Amino acid sequence: MEDLFDITQYFESLLHQTGSVDIAEAEFKRTIAEDNQLHTLYREWCHDNGSSERNGFLDFCEEYLESQDSKWDSLSDYDDQE
Repeated sequence: MEDLFDITQYFESLLHQTGSVDIAEAEFKRTIAEDNQLHTLYREWCHDNGSSERNGFLDFCEEYLESQDSKWDSLSDYDDQE
């Protein structure tokens, strides 16, 4: 992994590739079990974001999906004004 690796982009790509939080979580857990460097990055990300390692990925998914819903809601609000 590169120093500039953005773990949140990795999280997003897993969600997009799998189309399911459950499948993305399973894939992520499998990957961090096999990749010590990714696991270290994840541990640091959890610490920086106030999440536990157990729930960090799911916390990210929840926030990410809520932000995506907000974007669609904003577009709908704009359409309703026209």
